[in-house]
Amino acid sequence: QVSVLYFARSAELAGLRSETLWVPRHITSLQLWEEIVKAHPRLAVIRDQVVFAVRQEYVLLGDQLLVLQPGDEVAIIPPISGG
Repeated sequence: QVSVLYFARSAELAGLRSETLWVPRHITSLQLWEEIVKAHPRLAVIRDQVVFAVRQEYVLLGDQLLVLQPGDEVAIIPPISGG
């Protein structure tokens, strides 16, 4: 199980700020994103702009294999614009 943290627009789309999800221990970053979107389909709209962090390290969505430990933190950070 991992702790998923949602920030800004991702929190609005998911309807919550954090939750615990059960996912396979060995999973690619893209598969992990797909598991999160299964739980919250509205997140699919930010797929191309989202920044994904696992254990406070940025991860690109793709074939990168992640080895998750129970309690690992996954953050979903949508693009942040400044002005």
